[in-house]
Order: sequence, then C-alpha cells, then structure tokens
Amino acid sequence: MLSRPLFRFVRDDRRINFMRGRHMGLIVSAVLSIASVILFFEPGLKLGLDFRGGVVVEAQTPAVADFGQLRTALEHAGIHPDTVQAFGSPRDVRISISAPQGADREAQTQKLVDGVKNAITQAVPGTQVLRADAVGASVSSELFRDGLLALGFSLAMILIYIWFRFEREFAISAVVTLILDLTKTIGFLAITRFEFDLVMVAALLTILGYSTNDKVVVYDRIRENLRKYRTMPLRELLDLSINETLNRTLGTSMTVFLAALPLALFGGSTLTGFATVMLFGIVVGTSSSIFIAAPLLLLMGEKRLRREVPVTSQD
Repeated sequence: MLSRPLFRFVRDDRRINFMRGRHMGLIVSAVLSIASVILFFEPGLKLGLDFRGGVVVEAQTPAVADFGQLRTALEHAGIHPDTVQAFGSPRDVRISISAPQGADREAQTQKLVDGVKNAITQAVPGTQVLRADAVGASVSSELFRDGLLALGFSLAMILIYIWFRFEREFAISAVVTLILDLTKTIGFLAITRFEFDLVMVAALLTILGYSTNDKVVVYDRIRENLRKYRTMPLRELLDLSINETLNRTLGTSMTVFLAALPLALFGGSTLTGFATVMLFGIVVGTSSSIFIAAPLLLLMGEKRLRREVPVTSQD
C-alpha cells in the first residue's frame, strides 16, 4: 500500500498566506460581478429556443452546405430566419426562427416548421432533417420563469442548509460568495453568446452545488480549528484552514475539470456550451472558496465567529 499520494498540488509543509491578498481578491470579484450585471442588461443573454420561443431546425446536406442558397430558398418561401449557421461538420446546418406573433401561435409555429422542412429539402435534394423543435411564446415564458425560480429556490435551500449545518455568519458568507459566482457565470454567458436555455439552467444549478461542496469542506476545517485553537488570531487560523484543505480542494476541482473537458471539446453542439460553462464555473467556484469565502468571514469579525462556535472538551 502507498503511504502517501503520488502527486500533491502543494507540499504539506508549504504555508501560503492567502489572507494577505484578501482585499485585492474581494475587489476583483466585486468588479467582475458588477461588470457581469451590466453585461446581463447590455448586450444581455442570448436566449435559446426554450426561453424566447420559435423554431429550430437542424439538417444535414449531402455536400458542404451552401448557406446563401439555403437562406435564399427560405426567403422565397416567405420565411425570414434569424440565423442560418453551421454546427458540427460542414454539412450540418442549424436554422433558427423567432416565434410567430398574432393569434393561434401554436398552429402558425407548426406551419413554420413544415415550411422550413419543405424549403430546404426542395432547394438541396437529399437534405436530411435531423431535428425540428418548436416552442410557443406562452410556453417559453413559463419555462423562463420556472428556470429563474429554480435558481432562487436553490440559493434559498443552500442558505438554510449552511445556516443549520454551521452558523449564521458561515451561511451569509456562503450565499454572498455563491451570488458572486453566479453573476460571473452570467457575465461569461453574455460574452461568449452561448444560448441560455434549460441546459444552461442545469449548468448553473450544477455549479452552485459544486461550489457549495467546496465551501463546506473549507468551512468544516475552519470551524474545527476555531474549536481547536482558541487563542490563534483569526487571520492565521483562516490561512491554516485553507492550506490544510488546499490539496483536497484542488484535487477535486481538477478531477471534475478533466471530466468536463472532453465534453467541451468533443461534445457537439448539444453539450459544448454546457461543458464550457461548467469549466468556467469550476474555476470560479474553486477560486472563490479560497479567496472570497474565507475573507468574508474575516470581515465579520473574530468575536462574532468565536461566539458562534461552541467549545468542545478535548482529551
């Protein structure tokens, strides 16, 4: 049996003074989150079919796709697509069209799907329609509302769990940090222009869960050390706790990162966006567990934290 791991990110005897850069870490995080909120409003998120409604048709042409020919055929059929773009191989085409307006939208949407299929198969004989999805405007608004409710409910449950699992200061620090993580991820979506749909909501919820797990590991060690070292200054205790859990934090993050990386590179149009956002969220969540969550505890004051943690008898 091996007496020690074959690889460690940081030597056991190495002590890094993370609290020295706490002010810079908090400032950078706040600036990035504010910039992300601005990006959320301008230019905003690129809403996917689930949230904006409309039609998405994916097709495969027998040869390299001629996008100009396909767009012209759609225009002649009275269909005005928002985008006609490639995905996957050079033969794969994705056509996106906004939801029709007016009365009887559902019937108009289905008519639009049939019109797109007929137009592209007639323009390029041998074209195969791989997927055709249609979402009405009323359904898309309900899905968007439900997605936001899911994110809010997740944050509320995390707050309640950490409040009971630890103490009030830990819960407040964790939720503030998670909100900062979430806003940065929203900013990343606004910059990269990945479509924000139900898959991205799942990615955000996954990031929240992963980031919470990271913070629980660090908080567990902080609370344990608060009981163990009653006279150690809080700044030194936080540094000690982060260093003691650093290899575990980085090891877990690297494992998840390497698992998601192939999906981002080779997952195709369906999984690439999800996995790329996951990779970003892993980096943000890991860094915030080290540079944001603990400094927020330090800002709350040593007396308040030590009062919240009960003394345990030691042999």
